[in-house]
Amino acid sequence: MLKQMGLRDGKVVEAPTETCCIEIYVAPDPAERKRLVEDFKIDEHTLISALDPDELSRIEFEPDHAALIVKRPKNYSSEDNFLFTVSSLGLFMYKDRLVAVQASDISLFEGRVLGALRSVQDVLLRAVRSTIFHFERHLKTINALTDELEGEISTAMTNKHLLNLFTLEKSLVYYLNAINANGKLIEKLRNNTARLGFTPEQVEFLDDIAIENNQCYELAEIYAQVLAGLMDARVSVVSNNLNVLMKTLTLVMIAIMMPTLVISAFSMNVRLPVEQEAGALSFWAIMGLAAASTLAVVAVWRLKKW
Repeated sequence: MLKQMGLRDGKVVEAPTETCCIEIYVAPDPAERKRLVEDFKIDEHTLISALDPDELSRIEFEPDHAALIVKRPKNYSSEDNFLFTVSSLGLFMYKDRLVAVQASDISLFEGRVLGALRSVQDVLLRAVRSTIFHFERHLKTINALTDELEGEISTAMTNKHLLNLFTLEKSLVYYLNAINANGKLIEKLRNNTARLGFTPEQVEFLDDIAIENNQCYELAEIYAQVLAGLMDARVSVVSNNLNVLMKTLTLVMIAIMMPTLVISAFSMNVRLPVEQEAGALSFWAIMGLAAASTLAVVAVWRLKKW
């Protein structure tokens, strides 16, 4: 799928073919891939890398364009079962045109707007900054899910919620690697500002992007350390909840067994003295002893604070 965009009044808007300077290819079909390789002279391996979620961030310089592979979060859905993964984004910057290639339809220009967009270099930097915004938003979602799972674990006796926490911890590892790779890409952009035709204002904006990416990495690292550090405690909580349940069930079984023992003793097929002495009251005497045995178990339970 192809989206054609242009710059108008400092913003990215849809534009006809004649005036578009930004082309966004979402999951390009064979015909679109052929056009990207033949018309835009994009290396076929680099094009495949832009659609490969396992590809690392990097920048390559071709005779007529610069090719960037940027990591960004993949859209999360309930079917992912708490697993947050990353995807790749290919940005190919020409002198007066920017071509973006991505596997899924994700907005390239979200986040806070800082200044008007006047050139493809501005759009490129805005797209790179948008990936940081997406990472930060997903990190907040992961933190909220962690807090929710912690509340469930406090009363849980199964491993379901623990496995979800392990999945979130795995997601943070993916995010740390992706954000770190983007940081190295941003550093390479800073070392090639003249070659990319960046203005002093764009270089300053690139410095701000580097700072934001470092802050995003530190935030993800803190979340990962906290999640890993408290995992053992959460495992102990689940084990303790199970032990408390087993203790409660054991005490209930003892409370049931005591009156059963009393009644069993008086219901044996032999004649007992109580039958002659108590007469018709023997039934109620036996039931009273059974009830007293249950009360005795409850009293000991309370006294020992079990």
